[in-house]
Amino acid sequence: MRLKCVDCSSSYPLEPIQVRCGCGGLLEVEQNLALADAELLKRQFQERLSERMGVYASGVWRYKELIYPELPDEYIVTKYEGNTGMYAPEPIRETLGIRGLYFKAQSENPSGSFKDNGMTVAVSHGRSLGYSAFACTSTGNTSSSLAMYAAMGRSRAYVFVPNRKVSANKVLQTQAYGARVLSFDGTYDDGIRFLEKRGEELGLYVCNSVNPLRIEGQKSIIYEIAQTLGWSLPDWIIIPGGALSNVSALGKGLADLKSLGFIPSVPRIALIQAEGASPFHRMMASGSPVMTPEPRPDTLASALNIGNPPSWKKARSVLEMSSGVTCSVTDAEILAAKAQIDRSGIGCEPASAATLAGLQKLIAERTITKDETAVCILTGNLLKDTDVLKGSFQDIPVDLSGSDWEALLR
Repeated sequence: MRLKCVDCSSSYPLEPIQVRCGCGGLLEVEQNLALADAELLKRQFQERLSERMGVYASGVWRYKELIYPELPDEYIVTKYEGNTGMYAPEPIRETLGIRGLYFKAQSENPSGSFKDNGMTVAVSHGRSLGYSAFACTSTGNTSSSLAMYAAMGRSRAYVFVPNRKVSANKVLQTQAYGARVLSFDGTYDDGIRFLEKRGEELGLYVCNSVNPLRIEGQKSIIYEIAQTLGWSLPDWIIIPGGALSNVSALGKGLADLKSLGFIPSVPRIALIQAEGASPFHRMMASGSPVMTPEPRPDTLASALNIGNPPSWKKARSVLEMSSGVTCSVTDAEILAAKAQIDRSGIGCEPASAATLAGLQKLIAERTITKDETAVCILTGNLLKDTDVLKGSFQDIPVDLSGSDWEALLR
């Protein structure tokens, strides 16, 4: 395993950890999978489904050979992350008229979001290097995930949180796990710049999406989807985009599965951004070679409220590899889609609902046809951001001794 620059292809050792090349490009993990035995791995992955304790009970570390085979087990911090549900809500599928539809509920992870898939690998790697202090900047989900794994690994966590457009639920969860929460005046992007500049000198292992080990862990999401469906993927993968780490990770995982022969072809990816924080979509729609950051991102989907996504070059490569598309959706469209997902009994935070809103738009535009199949990635739990639910809360007063119950229960 080595680190490779996505811009200039320069190569670096995995230790000590760094996130950027001398040219300024982000780094990613490079592994040689040429000698891997795909059929043997499939059997191992299937056998590990029966594990209930230990490293391989994790839906991430089940795929250790494809994620971080060199890491000694004693450094791994796991809460059996992954192993999340895959649902096929028929009422939503019927409304869309699409042939097949699944929701992958990464919201069922132990801290309530997909960030756990990557964080278990990042924190475990940091521990193997001797770090006891971990840090991130976050709009919420990353912070609570880091705080949880740091607590389990008896380490310290420092979380830098913008003082606006952040879910209070996520910050309270972070504090409950014992992290030191540091609020600052600025955006997620300001926090990333600070940690990239000062993290090493402060002795902090930085766990944001710029960390290439985070991406390796998040690859497991697509591995799990593929294994659940018998190593046969839908036509489309629909995913929300904030920092763009998740689409980068899923693309990397798809490339692995294709090169190993696990899947015959790579599905198309649709990356959905919130309209008020959609610099990547604007770049792709205009055909521009360079992304222009949004200095003041503004969306109620707090996990998507990122104006300068650091992984945009990786994400662009993934969309090129998969013949993918992008679109943006309004906050109103996100809330309408969220209501459908919530009432199906699955539930999700607003950022997750961008996937269904985007799918509806892409079907209406006939980019996705009704004879195709799709899986929507739900990234965060319903309880992650409850402020948006308050406007729809209905408190119906009743008189237990004299109400018109037939009318009330209709």
